[in-house]
Amino acid sequence: MLVEPRSGLLAAWGNALLAGLVSPDEAALAIVGEDAVHRVDGLPGEAGPVGLTLALGRLRGLGATGFRVALPVPGHPLGLSGPPDFNARALEAEEAVVAYGVPYGLVPEVTEAGPAGDLHVEVVWRVLPVREAPPADVPSLGEAERELAEALRDATAVLSRLDVAGSGPVAEAAMDAYRARAERGRDVLAPGYPPRAVRVLEMAQRVGLLVSVAYENGHGGAVSASEIAARGEALRPVERVARRAQVAAYNAYVEGGEVRR
Repeated sequence: MLVEPRSGLLAAWGNALLAGLVSPDEAALAIVGEDAVHRVDGLPGEAGPVGLTLALGRLRGLGATGFRVALPVPGHPLGLSGPPDFNARALEAEEAVVAYGVPYGLVPEVTEAGPAGDLHVEVVWRVLPVREAPPADVPSLGEAERELAEALRDATAVLSRLDVAGSGPVAEAAMDAYRARAERGRDVLAPGYPPRAVRVLEMAQRVGLLVSVAYENGHGGAVSASEIAARGEALRPVERVARRAQVAAYNAYVEGGEVRR
């Protein structure tokens, strides 16, 4: 979770653009990030793929006043509201953006080319109809913050018990990466987001990092298949909380009424 999902960047900076807090070029630059190019395909009134600035302008013209994020995984349709076709595509990508005010959603299709270390990444956002209904399982910021505090304690306890917390070069490198990201990352969310949303997102990223360390830093103290399985069982609820909190943070602009209408 050190790298923001593309759906989070599109929603956050799209919200700031719709609110008049950033220019179209600023929003597009932030959304594309280190990718080569982003295009949007399937927009009403457009015969083919178009650039981000035109697409966001078109969605605003159609009546969009904000964007929400969905981060679904199998068994947890987080942030989705249907219909089945959109849900299936979002689940395959494990992320999506849902427009607020118009019945459309966007799912990223990512293409990579080139040698390792010099990948050329292109993203096409597919526009699909969505059902205008409350998104699934998205907590309020307050709920997310409370859940995260408990999840952080749980994750730390599990890691300590399994002898993977803060030990070994992989864990140290991961923690160093998090600290470096946090130092420069106060603009993770676009202009206009409430400070609590920034705080919740940063805490969610930290919890997600701890979960990643547990999964990736070898077997730690788990010396049997049953102990490894137990680790996964213990960490899955923590990971779920972190994803819920991420969605709550990105959606705070819309859910909290921050978007200017």
